[in-house]
Amino acid sequence: MSFSILKRLPLFSPPFVNVMASSSFYCGVQSKRFLVLAQQLRHYKPPLCSWDDNEERIIEEAAGKFVSQVGFQESVTRVAQNPEKFRSKRAAVLICLFEGDAGDLRVILTKRSSRLSSHSGEVSLPGGKADEGDKDDGDTATREAKEEIGLDPSLVNIITVLEPFLSKHLLRVVPVIGVLNDRKAFKPTPNPAEVDAIFDAPLEMFIKDENRSAEEREWMGEKYLLHFFDYEIENKRYLIWGLTAGILIRAASVVYQRPLAFLEQSPKFKFPGLVDK
Repeated sequence: MSFSILKRLPLFSPPFVNVMASSSFYCGVQSKRFLVLAQQLRHYKPPLCSWDDNEERIIEEAAGKFVSQVGFQESVTRVAQNPEKFRSKRAAVLICLFEGDAGDLRVILTKRSSRLSSHSGEVSLPGGKADEGDKDDGDTATREAKEEIGLDPSLVNIITVLEPFLSKHLLRVVPVIGVLNDRKAFKPTPNPAEVDAIFDAPLEMFIKDENRSAEEREWMGEKYLLHFFDYEIENKRYLIWGLTAGILIRAASVVYQRPLAFLEQSPKFKFPGLVDK
């Protein structure tokens, strides 16, 4: 599958849009290249997973929101297929893309409320745990986005899903890629109980080595790199890292079909027999 359409996109554009101001989402016709990209992404197939969806138990993070310090693609973790040791609870986050004023691809992000007891003030993608009434991961992601930032699900065209990620507390998080089809109709409304701010960032930032730093960490006996992206928009600075950064690195690499400009270094391990601890 060719993603050559993206070669004509600007490598990096200044942040023209801040979704905290609803006027910034003025209505505009999507360009032909953006529509072609969306069509191409519909054919993306994530790697096969090793988990059994019918074998689930609750492994929770606070409030079911996913801002873990650790997050890796499911395939690199090599989860042992042992239903007595590990079963997952499904969750989803929304990677909502739109075309910026300069023709660049941008993604909607949130800053979690400072009043939350867990991961307060950190950057995350809209998302949370699946409800029984959700028919699929797209339903989960768009329902949570409506609750958190007031994004009407009818304004989002779901394009594809990426390979599930594993959070620090062993929650299975499915990234859902969607396209915002009407910027003017979206009136950003942060839920004060969960969100302090709504903003957007260029997707391509997450495959470039600009405004990025990394720290070596260890998890379950394996060393890995934890990536931090420092981003500023309208005199406000945001630090994007952990699970959110990992998901966006993967999304950008799928969309742009280019090698990362930095070493990702995910761990390669099997969960030990004492995973219940």
